[in-house]
Amino acid sequence: MKFKDKVRQGKLTLGTWLTIPHITVVEVLAQAKIDWICIDIEHTAIDFESTLHLISFIQSRGKKALVRVGKNDEVILKRVLDAGVDGVIVPMVNSKQDVENLVNHIYYPPIGKRGVGLNRAQDYGYGFEEYQRKLKEDIVVVAQIEHKDAIANLDDIISNEYIDATLIGPYDLSASFGLPGQFDKEMVQDALKTYEAKCAEAKKTKGAHVIQSDASFTQAKIDQGYSFLAYSIDFLLLGDTIKANVDKLLS
Repeated sequence: MKFKDKVRQGKLTLGTWLTIPHITVVEVLAQAKIDWICIDIEHTAIDFESTLHLISFIQSRGKKALVRVGKNDEVILKRVLDAGVDGVIVPMVNSKQDVENLVNHIYYPPIGKRGVGLNRAQDYGYGFEEYQRKLKEDIVVVAQIEHKDAIANLDDIISNEYIDATLIGPYDLSASFGLPGQFDKEMVQDALKTYEAKCAEAKKTKGAHVIQSDASFTQAKIDQGYSFLAYSIDFLLLGDTIKANVDKLLS
């Protein structure tokens, strides 16, 4: 089954988060039986040249290369898509207009308004026709739900046929209520429950980035019906392991 079909049908796809832009980190992460690796260019100093190299290297290791872009921006999305990414994760999709803008940025006419360029994704002009097919059939589009406005407008967001999955962002969601990191507060909990209920009702794939390196936290999300899941993040997988084991040695 194609990766995009697995995502859309709510089959479990497991990935992880890359913030350390080095091929060695990719090689290590790719040893695990994960489906995808997401390059984060929103909260890191990773530039576009490094992103291009990382996309290529992730794919060479048999994993899908996703990029979490910095914003729902025409130029940013066009550049990572032309670099040949397998999917994009887009932050702060908060309204019907945001979804429409996202679709316009990703797809060529007549679906969207993306400008045509010839780069790695299009095989430098030799595979443009094939890329048009791949864009529709293979590339995954994930909208991040991370603001109270997104919860209020969730029906409009998840009803768009070109959104393959959504990814809840609990930190920013809690911050939008003026309660950053306070996930146990009633307003935040109610918003999370609304997200889960509406996605279930619409049969739309729920996603989450579970940053804890303890796999039980990710398992809990699986048990709650989440299927597009990022397990932890490169620096925590490294840091938590060494800290825990050194603590044992020194105890």
